[in-house]
Amino acid sequence: MSGFSDYEKFDALGLAELVRKSAVKPEELLDEAIARTERINPRINAVVLKHYDEAKRQIADGLPDGKFKGVPFLLKDLHLLLDGTITSYGSAAYRDNRADHNSTLTERYLAAGLVIFGKSNSPEFGLSVTTEPRLYGPTRNPWNVAHSAGGSSGGAAAAVAAGIVPAANASDGGGSIRIPAAACGLFGMKPTRARTPMGPDRSEGWAGMSISHVVSRSVRDSAAMLDVTHGPAQGDAYAAPAFTGSYLDEVSRAPGKLRISFTTKRVNGTQSHRDVVTAVEATAKLLADLGHHVEEDAPKVDVDEMTKHQALLVGANTLLALRQRGAQLGREITKDDVEKFTYLVAELAKLRGGADYAEATLYMHQMGRKFATYHERYDVHLSPTLSLPPIRLGVLDTMSDDVAGYLATSTEYVPSVGIYNMTGQPSMSVPLHWNVNGLPTGVMFSGRFGDEATLFRLAGQLEAAQPWWGKRPKL
Repeated sequence: MSGFSDYEKFDALGLAELVRKSAVKPEELLDEAIARTERINPRINAVVLKHYDEAKRQIADGLPDGKFKGVPFLLKDLHLLLDGTITSYGSAAYRDNRADHNSTLTERYLAAGLVIFGKSNSPEFGLSVTTEPRLYGPTRNPWNVAHSAGGSSGGAAAAVAAGIVPAANASDGGGSIRIPAAACGLFGMKPTRARTPMGPDRSEGWAGMSISHVVSRSVRDSAAMLDVTHGPAQGDAYAAPAFTGSYLDEVSRAPGKLRISFTTKRVNGTQSHRDVVTAVEATAKLLADLGHHVEEDAPKVDVDEMTKHQALLVGANTLLALRQRGAQLGREITKDDVEKFTYLVAELAKLRGGADYAEATLYMHQMGRKFATYHERYDVHLSPTLSLPPIRLGVLDTMSDDVAGYLATSTEYVPSVGIYNMTGQPSMSVPLHWNVNGLPTGVMFSGRFGDEATLFRLAGQLEAAQPWWGKRPKL
């Protein structure tokens, strides 16, 4: 069967509408997605696990009549399981980790009619802000293949930016939806803590800092995806504040006059790269022109204290993942099984105890209260997503012995996104600027805990005022 030549003219909702009207068949969309993968992927290395036969069986068995019926889709190769397929976490230690069940979120994607035909590249255990795992090699940015697509959802973002899929699963424990969305010129919403489920194998990721959703070209695809996936599952330890409306409906609603603070600086007070400053300042002007109250201000954060606690929460969970894999294999995971940075992160966690972990979670929750107070004054905070333009591949090497240099560069590049993983607030990267070299520079908006609706309304307004749909990389 032939593909569908107009595939890239539509977002995911648009493709699903064509299927609903019988203007195109799911088989044709899948054929087109596979053809694009085979043609484009060798240049960008976004798709690392292919489930073509499983996807064809999905269609042959009959797709549910969901909101995204027939739309090709990729899972991120991290945490989410699809029965009978491998999830490797970007690690050689998990290279043959074949699932015997679906994750709860996977079930919701399937119920929406999405056709899952592969998994996208991720750095090992999602620990890096660039996607360059030793197991699969680097994902390249479709806007310039010498540059990083970001991390940890770099494969997902590159696949969407390159036109392989209109939207793809992503996750965010320290910026991993927003970073690659910014680097690849996409829309990326990190929902409120616990908005989407992480079961049945766990209730939270990285002590509640991690959450799954998607990267997409259009705002409405992101909103509609959240409509079909949000809400707690049976047995979840806790849930996000209930939302009974439709996020998709919010996109077309006027946001009203919002009180918006902004900063062009990193959280440590240093100034971002001039391209980033230009992007934030231009966005602040656009917001003012749209009628919002905009003023320069930012919440205060003790960077060293935050980093100390964040590192422990990530490190302890990484150590647990290695112990669990060792138990499955019947042997201890050694430094030869994983990348140098992964092993160091886990080893450092051994030096701290249970009280330290409890202190870190307490600090995280206190940060949430502090930022809730800040948002009594402001509806939304605008800041850089990345503080540098997308970095070149090889700059951040998880096999390097220069750990101090690696951490310093990471902090300079993405200093602020992880704040909103600790506070649990919704936060989104919006593609409103490209620099003179043609590289995207996303800007980040963060809102009140539980209030994705305001962010979606604002994103819809910005998408209409300064559209980015026609901006496509020329691979």
